[in-house]
Amino acid sequence: MTSNHRSRSTGVPALNWLSHHPQGARLLQTAHELLAVQSALAAAVPPALARHVRVARIDGPRMTVMVPGPAHAARLRQLTGEAVRCLRAAGWPIEDIVVRIDAAMGRTWTQKPHREAEPLGENALRSFEDLQHRIAPGPLADAIGRLLRHHRA
Repeated sequence: MTSNHRSRSTGVPALNWLSHHPQGARLLQTAHELLAVQSALAAAVPPALARHVRVARIDGPRMTVMVPGPAHAARLRQLTGEAVRCLRAAGWPIEDIVVRIDAAMGRTWTQKPHREAEPLGENALRSFEDLQHRIAPGPLADAIGRLLRHHRA
């Protein structure tokens, strides 16, 4: 019995598949176009700003770019006239640049480290019980009580 299913280890690379699939080919072409205009835009603005600007869309003569915050947006808006002239000189038929803020661009996603805590042993719990009985009522005694309830549950 033969199967058309290919294993992942011997499958066609994603870019090769995209280039041969009709919808994938259009997607790949759009991605290449956005990367190319991104590069041209980066050359038209200061490098410190270029690192924070992402071309999101080209809709006819209008290009939409994303920045991580209002300061970047304000600076880019000051430069849109010059940027449009540079893009047109590079062969891009852009007449207008729309600047949008995407606050998620500036975020870095980190995973909280897994907290590894060993439960208190029976000797430690007895020691805390003994301490709780020896100290005067108050915040420390309350905290020890919570600790004991937590570890005994």
